[in-house]
Amino acid sequence: MEKIKQRGELIVGGSLDAPLLSQQNPVSGEVEGFDAEMGKALATYILGEPKVKIVNSASETREALLANGTVFQTYTITEERAKQVAFAGPYYTSGLTIAVKKGTTGIAKPEDLNGKKVLAGANTPAIPAIKKLAPQAEILTFGSDPECIQALKQDRGVAYVQDEAILIADAKKDPSIEIVTKPFTEDPYGIGLKHGDDQFKKFVNDWLKKIQDAGVWQGIWKNSIGTVVTGEAPQPPGIGSVPGS
Repeated sequence: MEKIKQRGELIVGGSLDAPLLSQQNPVSGEVEGFDAEMGKALATYILGEPKVKIVNSASETREALLANGTVFQTYTITEERAKQVAFAGPYYTSGLTIAVKKGTTGIAKPEDLNGKKVLAGANTPAIPAIKKLAPQAEILTFGSDPECIQALKQDRGVAYVQDEAILIADAKKDPSIEIVTKPFTEDPYGIGLKHGDDQFKKFVNDWLKKIQDAGVWQGIWKNSIGTVVTGEAPQPPGIGSVPGS
């Protein structure tokens, strides 16, 4: 925490193109969404002001960057990843679902992907989920959500498997895309930290508990994901409640 104070900003590794989670506004240049606001809230807790520098990185480079003191968001907690990365949280729970070009038929559940070309983000939980539920599917991977959407629209794959929150925003923005399943996994998002830094992990977990108890977490959800997903804010996941956290 002292190093962050001396630097004067919190470095957050994340995305600039994930709708509702962390997306750069082309007009203002501000990064907006649930994760972006969570990053600002953590920076305010440490520094007294929301000074955040977001490092845009591909999903396959996250572990290497953590060694440089970067904090990561939109990062699904898995026991395998926890061997290399410490996870605070979880701070949000989502799940994988399937998007197709509007009018596509024959896909109503993950098993329907067998024998088809399926799109997924590189180094994301979608890949093992597809292999498990549709082992005969042919998986094509891309480095970002926009690349996957473009590939779907170009018929390079018949379906795109991704986090529900991201796909809801994609479908709202582009009416040629539709979501055809409910979430079929439960994916806990954690805040990735340098492995072995127990003090900072406790610090971040204490902060998460405080903003959940104060209703700040719920307010951030309502102003981001809640603008598309109907209903009240969900119950935040229990901190330390999943293997690897």
